[in-house]
Amino acid sequence: MSGDADLSGAGTGSDSGADAADLVHADATELAARIRRREVSAREVVRAHLDRIDEVNPRVNAVVSLDPEGAMAAAAAADERLARGAEVGALHGLPIAFKDTHLTRGMRTTRGSPLYAETVPDEDELLVQRIQAAGAIRIGKTNVPEFAAGSHTFNPVFGVTRNPYDLGRSAGGSSGGAAAALAAGMQPIADGSDMGGSLRNPASFCNVVGLRPTPGRVPSYPAWNPWDTLTVPGPMARTVADAALLLSVMAGPDPRCPVSLEAPGAAFRELPARELTGLRVAWTPDLGGRVPVDAGVRAVLEPQLEVFRQLGCRVEEDCPDLDDAEGVFRTLRAHHFDMALGAVLDESRDDLKPSLVWNIEEGRRLTGADLVRATAGRARLHLGAVDFFTRYDVLLAPVSQVVPFEAGLEYPAVVDGQPQRTYIDWMRSAYFVSVLGAPALSVPAGFTPDGLPVGLQIVGPPRADLAVLQVGAAYEAATRYGRRRPPR
Repeated sequence: MSGDADLSGAGTGSDSGADAADLVHADATELAARIRRREVSAREVVRAHLDRIDEVNPRVNAVVSLDPEGAMAAAAAADERLARGAEVGALHGLPIAFKDTHLTRGMRTTRGSPLYAETVPDEDELLVQRIQAAGAIRIGKTNVPEFAAGSHTFNPVFGVTRNPYDLGRSAGGSSGGAAAALAAGMQPIADGSDMGGSLRNPASFCNVVGLRPTPGRVPSYPAWNPWDTLTVPGPMARTVADAALLLSVMAGPDPRCPVSLEAPGAAFRELPARELTGLRVAWTPDLGGRVPVDAGVRAVLEPQLEVFRQLGCRVEEDCPDLDDAEGVFRTLRAHHFDMALGAVLDESRDDLKPSLVWNIEEGRRLTGADLVRATAGRARLHLGAVDFFTRYDVLLAPVSQVVPFEAGLEYPAVVDGQPQRTYIDWMRSAYFVSVLGAPALSVPAGFTPDGLPVGLQIVGPPRADLAVLQVGAAYEAATRYGRRRPPR
């Protein structure tokens, strides 16, 4: 281990009757229930998490733009509301730091860019509104890569977010600050977003849970392109049940988002146990031979197949058709970057990292025919996935092709002996799945001999988010890898 900080929770102080170390590592569902029963106050919970941030964030650098005074005032108001007997939401009293790409009224939203370092929005993004309306208390923001580009969290505004399991390693990205804050006990729930793995990769790196929902499950507003289904917001947590709880608040239709699904989020409020006997499971260690995967990742994941067999599942090696997933994703991603950030490139090229400049310029080289081919190719891949899931209930695959890499790198240059030429090459095991339009869950799946976390990706049929969560919860209960806290 290159880090020597004690992040286990011992020594966290609190002036309340509740044990602070217990509060900062408690499941969100349990913590919310204790607050509603008035066994612990929102002020005690928020104070314990703020103390935890003071203790470990200087070394992890996950939470930015912290507002302790505002958080404590909101916690006091939450306690007063409960004392009056008023109805409270599912997240009442739970602290949360929002991803620093999501708009927060009255609090900086920097996007990890010096161009927005002092930008304070005058409105909350829809998911921020929903989470706060459910009673969650805003304590700050979580760190992101510059403009959320790439799966390693570093930027010129706040610096590098470090992995709580090894401070010399990456926490992943782009929701890297969110994942690291969860793992280190700085918040019990976290929001994020995922285009090519930005919820799943950091969850894998930090031994937490991240769900890329079916596109439209969690609506986006405002959005530069309301028809976009490649980028999706979603929940992160330390347990599958906690992720489902947060999803229940985030999900549900909104007329301003034309792709939003009609199903209400309340369906995810409770996560009933599911018997897995007879479950048809496909396993692909390398997405049908399409991606290199480091031996360390394979060594952790391959034994997990026996867990599913012991749970009564039928496991076979198989993979959906992912031919041209590479071209489809890269084309649509490049177009997205050009449309969203092209004007920024024109005005401030020198203020953008080279990888971001490259990705925007890739978009500028595209033709209308390129976009039509990519859209048609994505439709074909989606239909192939629908057919694949008539034969299988879930697909298991690596979340990331590598274990957490050195924090001083921009990205791993080699994966299993194969050179990675751009900052997104090493993310294929996540972004090939993105183009299918299917829900994908990252759940803790074990550790390398050096103590680095590895996540398992559980993919289900489009719109089968609940089933994916149930399978993940059954696996989680059988293995309990997510209960292992960051070491000294």
